[in-house]
Amino acid sequence: MRVNERVTMRWALTALAGATLVACGGGSDPSNDLPQGIKEISATVYPATTVGTGATAATQDLLTGGIGKTGLGAAAAPAYADPANPTAAELRRNALFSNYRGILDYTAKGGYGTLYGPNITAEGQVTASEGLIPGREYLAVQDDGSGRKQTVIAVQVPDSFNTSNPCIVLGPSSGSRGVYGAIGTAGEWGLKKGCAVALTDAGKGVGLHNLADDTVNKVDGTRATRTAAGALSFFAANLTDAVRSAYNAAFPNRIAIKHAHSQQNPEKDWGADTLAAGRYALYVLNARYGTADNPVPFTKGNTLVIAGSASNGGAASLRAAEQDGEGLIDGVVASEPVTEIPTAAGYGIQFDGAAVAGYGKTLAEYTTWGNIYQPCAALAADAAINETSIYNYITLTAMTARATARCDGLAAKGLVSGATTQERAADALAKLRAYGWNAENNTMHNAHYALGNGPILSAMYTMAYGRFGADANLCGSSFAAANATGDVIAAAPTALAQSAATANGTANGTPATVIYNDSVGGAKSWPFAVSPSTGVADFGLDNALCQYALVSGKDPVTGAALTAASTPTKAQSDAVRSGVAEVLHNANLRGKPAIIVAGRSDALVPVNNNARAYAALNRAVEGASSKLRYVEVMNGQHFDAFLPFSGFDTRFVPLHPYFNQAMDVMWAHLKNGGPLPANQVVRTTPRGGTAGAAPAITAANVPPFAMSPAPADQIGFVGTSISVPR
Repeated sequence: MRVNERVTMRWALTALAGATLVACGGGSDPSNDLPQGIKEISATVYPATTVGTGATAATQDLLTGGIGKTGLGAAAAPAYADPANPTAAELRRNALFSNYRGILDYTAKGGYGTLYGPNITAEGQVTASEGLIPGREYLAVQDDGSGRKQTVIAVQVPDSFNTSNPCIVLGPSSGSRGVYGAIGTAGEWGLKKGCAVALTDAGKGVGLHNLADDTVNKVDGTRATRTAAGALSFFAANLTDAVRSAYNAAFPNRIAIKHAHSQQNPEKDWGADTLAAGRYALYVLNARYGTADNPVPFTKGNTLVIAGSASNGGAASLRAAEQDGEGLIDGVVASEPVTEIPTAAGYGIQFDGAAVAGYGKTLAEYTTWGNIYQPCAALAADAAINETSIYNYITLTAMTARATARCDGLAAKGLVSGATTQERAADALAKLRAYGWNAENNTMHNAHYALGNGPILSAMYTMAYGRFGADANLCGSSFAAANATGDVIAAAPTALAQSAATANGTANGTPATVIYNDSVGGAKSWPFAVSPSTGVADFGLDNALCQYALVSGKDPVTGAALTAASTPTKAQSDAVRSGVAEVLHNANLRGKPAIIVAGRSDALVPVNNNARAYAALNRAVEGASSKLRYVEVMNGQHFDAFLPFSGFDTRFVPLHPYFNQAMDVMWAHLKNGGPLPANQVVRTTPRGGTAGAAPAITAANVPPFAMSPAPADQIGFVGTSISVPR
């Protein structure tokens, strides 16, 4: 009997005993009941020591998958015994590897191993340890009864969990990542503290349904046909075999992606899913440590619960606090959160004493707007940098001609002004600035567009919001693998087999990318798309305009309202806008203490549309009683994982140290009544040097935020406006 099987049997017996309800005289004693909608999958011991012998010997732990600090920082992921048929254990190990590195700078020069990492203790001491953390992991699936939601929860209970000092850290995943998406943020911090960590994919995750051969990811990451996977299928498109076959014939080799095609609008449930993970964590702890005399030793009243994560996970943490009518969450830490602001009325934003004009837009609005203008704006003089790096990608490769064509197409449609490319690019950049981006974002537009953020998110989120199926081809978009010239090809079987570990839940090319079906001459991936209205390769301008129309309800060229005969149709736009309405925050944190950390240079999630706007709206909603604190980090941008790239290394600092500090401060506040920091700007110092060879970071580059910052660094409020110093 394998370790996993043996532990699962013990877990089932323990859970049964813990769930017994004792009735007496018409009353009842407390019972430990499995939360509604939760289906348990497994419980596994990860001893952080080698289990087995010979070829089957393996080491696993909760944090690093058994590879430790050295393995997480290695040049490549651990190899599979059979790359075409990886085991669930191998996929888990490599998913931890890729998800940890997907949100952190894993290089020694960037601070890994010195400022943060598995080898650093909860008290901040740098050690020679590999940082393996033994414990148990309980895997479960939350569903709404349809069999299609399939939200995965992993509750990690370290052996260091202290039953006399119980704590839980809630870690919803960042981006579209799977259940381990917050392992490097909430996971590492919580496990080091001896807390149980409740990770959840919040309805996203790596669910790739290859429509050509009808194979899917299972909950454990392995792949099988949809029929063979059965109830353990993580995601399958809602298509009959007949419909799937017909679609394959017309659009071969397409791949359905869970976040985009689940028809669940998963973002609407991010907060509820985070709360569900917390309830399941309490159940797990009670099942593990409860006794017949005391079956429910842990409750929301005696267990400290902190929700903390980054990006979409930060948004989910805030949304959970807003929805937490039961008082489960004690505090929140959100790094660079994607806050869906419901209005720009009733509050304002000032920067350096001047009112900011563009703020408070939703993700759907600014993403689709940026997808129209970013490639042209990247050619502007104010967006240029004078070095060769991936950071300056559009202006240093063949993409320059396509970006110029985008400027020309915008001008022909009256969407930018100017007679020259430079004039048009400057106007495009101004339109981005007016929509919420700031001056610190100017030189980021190159990299963000060239890496596909605009095309990927504009396609995925409009599909998700409108609950469109995999065969809808919304605005002519679909997903598939593509070759070096942009032609659709069949996804490699090995890439699909390893996808649970290598993909991040988006159409980023691993293995599926965004395909523009309507490209002139035949379907092409977005970098090579030729718009029907222009006849040139311009990154599919028509596709981008269609996606913005879905969000705005108007033709962006004529300004006319969409109709039943327009492209897109009014009905499609109504569906998308209805979905957007479902995901809006209310900024009422119910008096809970919270810390938001954001980078001023974040061009993916601009602070004027997110962190600044949320802090201002929260103040308008909760007034002086608000316990939200806002920390804005200069030279911080959205992707710490990009910091090893040439050009990023010299110009930006990691946000992760500030997430960790915020978690430490929140812990001290909740445990010991320590102070919360004042709202402030943190003035960091980039590493500088030569692009691609920046000197090693030191603590001096990333000074801690202060409890009482200097007056020039304080963020305050002027009337109903948040006031941020330069």
